[in-house]
Parts: sequence; C-alpha cells; structure tokens
Amino acid sequence: MAKSKKSKIYNLIFIVVIVLLIIPQTRQPIQVFINKGIAFIVKPSVIDHSERETMSSYDWKLMDISGQTYDFNSVKGKVVVINFWATWCPPCIAEMPSMEQLYQTYKTNDNVVFLFVSNEDVSVIKTFMSNKDYSFNVYQSLTEYPREFNVTSIPRTFIISKKGEIVIDKSGAADWNSERVTNTIDELLKAF
Repeated sequence: MAKSKKSKIYNLIFIVVIVLLIIPQTRQPIQVFINKGIAFIVKPSVIDHSERETMSSYDWKLMDISGQTYDFNSVKGKVVVINFWATWCPPCIAEMPSMEQLYQTYKTNDNVVFLFVSNEDVSVIKTFMSNKDYSFNVYQSLTEYPREFNVTSIPRTFIISKKGEIVIDKSGAADWNSERVTNTIDELLKAF
C-alpha cells in the first residue's frame, strides 16, 4: 500500500514537471535552472597542444550594441574569450553569471579581450543586459566570422592564445569562472 502511494506521488510530480515544461511562461525558467546545474558541474577542458587549431585569419568585423565598429585584427597578440550566445537560449542564460564573473576578473587587463557575440536585435540585447545587470559589451557580426569558429549551436565559447591557438572550444553551458579557466587564462598571459 505504501509503495502505491509513493508511486502516485512520483507520477504526480512527473506530470506537474511535464505540464510546466509545456507552458511557455514556465518552460524557459525550468530549462535555465537545469542548465545552471549542468554548468555548475561542467568545467571547460583545455585542448591538448598537439590538437590545437591556429587561427588562419583575423578578418572579421563586428559592431557593438552602441554602434561602434570593432576589427578582430586588433586582438592579435592577446588572449581572447569569444562567446556566441542569445537571450532566448536557456544554456546561454544559465552560464552568463559565470561569464560576467570571469569578465569582471579580467576586464582591466588590456591583454585579455572578451567578445560576446549575438545576432539578435539590439533592443532585445540591451533590455536583457539591463535586466540582468551585466556589464560586458555585446557585439554583432558585420562580416562572416573566421572558419575556425564554425558555430552551429549556442552557447559556443572559445579561448584563444596570444599565438592564435584555440585553447578551449566549448559548446553548451559551463562554469566559466572556474579555477581551471582562470588558471588557463593566467598561463596564456604569461606565455609568448
């Protein structure tokens, strides 16, 4: 008898979760919550030296949400963190707090560049940034990004060395303010 009651409770919880995932107003918060749990566990891994791809071109023009153009050629010789994302993407939203923390750690270091890239309407991005109180700048592509990025899903994040090597290439939500990531960036800053 107790097992039957327990089974009914689990079935009820399962049905409630399914209903909440069907309702548009509750779907995204639940997905963000789940992805935050995943991001808390997942730490981006560093690509082995022998498998790193080197940037073949830095020809990429961007524009920030204030209308200022940005030439990707200006990042040569710097450590670069590039994050492709969108405001509607639950894994992107889930990892943004750790991205903001990572950005805060290095924002005063002229040898580290952060490029958060979204193709959404500027007003949507500005509203999202304001509501979440994020301080990093967001860019939109004016020209095709370098072929090494090959972004087919978001979020997609790259960390590039001063030599132009892709050191981290991570799809999906992750904890970007982890010790592994900050140690990697610190090592990349010492190199060259």
